[in-house]
Amino acid sequence: MTVQDKRVTVPCMALPKSSKIPPLIPAIPGRAVKVVLDPAQIASAREYIQNYWPKLTRSHPEDDKTIVGLPNPYLIPSYDEKAPFSYNEQYYWDSYFSVQGMLNQENKDFVAGILENFFVLMDRFHIIPNSSRTYHTGHSQPPFLTSFIFDVYNIGGYSVDWLKEKMAVAEQEYYGVWMSEKHPNWRLVSRGLSRYYDFNVLHDLAEAESGWDMTTRFNRRALNYLPVDLNALLYKYETDFALAAKMTDDLLGEEAWLARAELRKQTMNALMWDKRRQFFYDYNYKKEQIGRVSSLAGYFPMWAGMVSEKQAAHLVRNLKKFEQRGGLATTDTALPGLLSNIPTQWAYPNGWAPLHFIVVEGLKRYGYEKEARRIAHKWLSANLAWFSKHKNFLEKYNVVNPYREPVEGVYPSQTGFGWTNAIFERFCQDWL
Repeated sequence: MTVQDKRVTVPCMALPKSSKIPPLIPAIPGRAVKVVLDPAQIASAREYIQNYWPKLTRSHPEDDKTIVGLPNPYLIPSYDEKAPFSYNEQYYWDSYFSVQGMLNQENKDFVAGILENFFVLMDRFHIIPNSSRTYHTGHSQPPFLTSFIFDVYNIGGYSVDWLKEKMAVAEQEYYGVWMSEKHPNWRLVSRGLSRYYDFNVLHDLAEAESGWDMTTRFNRRALNYLPVDLNALLYKYETDFALAAKMTDDLLGEEAWLARAELRKQTMNALMWDKRRQFFYDYNYKKEQIGRVSSLAGYFPMWAGMVSEKQAAHLVRNLKKFEQRGGLATTDTALPGLLSNIPTQWAYPNGWAPLHFIVVEGLKRYGYEKEARRIAHKWLSANLAWFSKHKNFLEKYNVVNPYREPVEGVYPSQTGFGWTNAIFERFCQDWL
């Protein structure tokens, strides 16, 4: 397997050097304390990230055993020469988050090439699979295609015709995968809302499609749940389709998509918004019961722009359920009794880069800049606490105590992780 020789660089802001290495600030969860970030540590970490991208870059233009050939170079989730296994395939939502520090002219062609690979996969398999492996074509991952398209479009240099063409492929994914009512893509199951699914109709593989493998959210019954994050993502698709229609002077199309988005929002508010807890939860449509696990999935509606100002204020107040000294825990408690002996890495006390990005972007969207900055700085601090000692980045962190190992999942913990690197860089760009 070859590693692409061309280095993929991310511009690094010039930062003053300092010999001071401050400790993490112990904090009561949710308390607004000042996190001190050392400029020298920041500069060292960003240099490490820049130098790591070539290790995460692969090129496989032809099929090779189980690897699906793709026309353009892409990023793998992680690389560690000492790890017991390695990646060589492109992943769906990993790729979206891994390019978040590269949305600039210098990396425009590389990022657009990764996006183009998704269209190739969609054309061949009629689904964007979990990864570009033949054994991963039974399910997808959380859908970020329209967001990815607009991210590339907003870099500049692409026409409205280009946007229209790419959004047409996203519509195929929307209808054929996420809104399908029959096997092998039986995801639309109740009241216009969708679930995670897998060709094999197995709960654990449906949970793998959620990206949260494994989590306490679904109690090992993922097929029975209407996930709040998935349906918020589909709301984002619908509003993105509306925006694209407006940009192409398709006013009837814009109106139709906005109506569909509004209906989804009303249904989600009716089923997933708990008025007592003032928070969004997954919904078990089989039992017709709202879930009881508080998780950062409840902030996806805020990121998607579908909450009211009043709901946004409640979501901000609920940050105290998750906020720790190193950022946001994925769930408010571990709830170990739910999953017997299955490791639950997508739960307390672990924190994850993509979820921090979603929450921070949602806070910023609704004008909560102070809270967004605080969370971003805590996450940077947790990343730096580990980096200062081990000189690498992890796929996830123990945000309760960032100096300790995170809770492991069903596969070994990974280092040199792409989306952690990317969100660190993105937060440096946005919040320093």
